[in-house]
Amino acid sequence: MKIKYLVYTLLIAGVGALVFYRISENKKQKTEASGGGGSKDGKKPPMAVNGVVVTPQEFANTLSLSGSIDADEQIEVRTEVSGIAEKIFFTEGAKVSKGQVLVKINDIELRAQAGQAKTRQTLAAENERRAKLLLQKEAISQEEYDIASADFKTAQAQTQLINAQIAKTSIRAPFAGTIGLRNISPGTYVTPETLITTLVSSNKIKITFSIPEKYAAQMKVDSRISFTVAGSGEKFEAKVYALEPAVEVSTRTLRVRAMADNAKGKLLPGTFANVILPLDMVKDAFVIPTEAIVPVQDGKKVFVSKNGQAQEIMVETGTRTDKDIVVLSGLKAGDTVLTTGVLTLKKETPVKVSVTQKAK
Repeated sequence: MKIKYLVYTLLIAGVGALVFYRISENKKQKTEASGGGGSKDGKKPPMAVNGVVVTPQEFANTLSLSGSIDADEQIEVRTEVSGIAEKIFFTEGAKVSKGQVLVKINDIELRAQAGQAKTRQTLAAENERRAKLLLQKEAISQEEYDIASADFKTAQAQTQLINAQIAKTSIRAPFAGTIGLRNISPGTYVTPETLITTLVSSNKIKITFSIPEKYAAQMKVDSRISFTVAGSGEKFEAKVYALEPAVEVSTRTLRVRAMADNAKGKLLPGTFANVILPLDMVKDAFVIPTEAIVPVQDGKKVFVSKNGQAQEIMVETGTRTDKDIVVLSGLKAGDTVLTTGVLTLKKETPVKVSVTQKAK
């Protein structure tokens, strides 16, 4: 019986020791979570972060924009009259001159109509001549002469109309350029809806791009820009020659168009261009790394170090580059802006700052 009591006593003592151990561990974990175990005085250790000291500097303000390259002139070659494409006078990809005949549409019916109209015109002209002589002799009335004269003018207009239709059967190049791929063969029945080919003039090319409205006042005609295209490391130059007269309301941007020389044919219409637009030089600008910016609901903020603690400051930003961004308001010279851990920082978090570089 004594052995039984002894076993129960040992079990109770073991359970009590286990409960005491768990209570002690829980208290220890709570203490560590609240920072009580981080230092001798019970405070949370400062968070190690990097930062930069803000200093005013001169900033070469530029915008990097996306644009499109268009040919100086480009059209779809189509016919104005329907008929059989009798002859094709161009070679795909070849150069053509202004006024050169590209396609000849069969005009045999139109020429027959023209001959008929010419006969009617000749007869009407003779009737008008005779009526005029009779009017001078007062053998007919003025009304009768006016009818004969009107018949002659009608026949003359009909002849001109048919001749104009005949002229349209010869499709000519409206400007010098390069012919594209043809979509018809000799004998194809073509209509105004039929795309015959394309004609492109690309000795000069146009670059079209849009700039934010806040920079619209800085954009002037004859301004110089530079741009690059995919697959080439070469930088090209262009000159602005036209601006839209108003900002586009839906995007709050201003469309701009520049012209560049393309005599060597390095630039293909239809490709994208990365436009580098120089703006006014900014003096005494505050430039910080882009990773220091934290987007928030009401705008943007940064953290600065003050008295060993992180403090939030709302800022207004301007031009952004690949690595840096210009801060227009919110900072002052000498502020230490934190650049690492900004997404986990909170107001008045203790920080230990390692100044890595000055903003440049």
